[in-house]
Amino acid sequence: MIKELYMPFMGYKTYIRIVGAEYTKAPLILLHGGPGSTHNSQELLDVLSEKDKRPLIMYDQLGCGLSPCDDKSLLHPSIWIKELESLVKYLNLAKYHLLGHSWGGMLLIMYMCGKGRANVKSIILSSTLSSARLWAKESRQFIRQLSKDDRKVIKEANKTKNYDSKEFKEVLDRYYKICVFDRPDENSPECLRREKPKTLSYEAWGKSEFHPTGELKNYEYTNKLKNIKVPTLILSGEKDESTPKQNSLMYRKIKAYKEQYIFKGARHMTYYESRDLYIEKVIKFLNKVE
Repeated sequence: MIKELYMPFMGYKTYIRIVGAEYTKAPLILLHGGPGSTHNSQELLDVLSEKDKRPLIMYDQLGCGLSPCDDKSLLHPSIWIKELESLVKYLNLAKYHLLGHSWGGMLLIMYMCGKGRANVKSIILSSTLSSARLWAKESRQFIRQLSKDDRKVIKEANKTKNYDSKEFKEVLDRYYKICVFDRPDENSPECLRREKPKTLSYEAWGKSEFHPTGELKNYEYTNKLKNIKVPTLILSGEKDESTPKQNSLMYRKIKAYKEQYIFKGARHMTYYESRDLYIEKVIKFLNKVE
């Protein structure tokens, strides 16, 4: 049921994992978060393929996981867009759906707003954003839930641009617990505990979850969302760092057919914390728009 392969790309190789390749419905391509994460956690959605009789295509973006790259100049949003275009061509996909989570949703938005995508049947924006500036502003509501000392550490890190201290990393973990996820432990699914190779891809965003300092600090696509012409499903968690304000803004700006759902009690990893309902909503949407 699972097919693994490598696609030649820019002198390197992109790892691709296909679940349910024998099914005939238009496949759903999953774009993982980060930048700098992997497809690993998306294996939680494998069951979607069997339930919907639909192929799932997931891959590690260049510089991530099983798609290593030591050329820092290639770890750039424009290259990741080109990589997705190459994947579609390599797999000879006539029609397909796209689901992007977090950074993957940003990549999806850039991909859709860049040029006409006639082969895309629908998109799913999962706990993502259209504005880095708004993301940074919205993060303050979660930072305010931290202690005074923790807030002081964040303020100092933002001032010095030093995000490597032990103190900052400990504060970041406490921030994650509020609106992102709990660090995996021995009871977590294997795909969440699996070791991830070190990557330079995180530099596209920066080392601070809530304060972008890399290339993506200038990511502002809200006014370009009108260019999306395909049915769109917007998903997020009630306690998600992808906040209601961010998602409501995207919903208003997209002019194509659209739906929105907020998972009660869930943080950023909605497809983990609300997996069954998440899969149900995705399947229902895909079959409705088809």
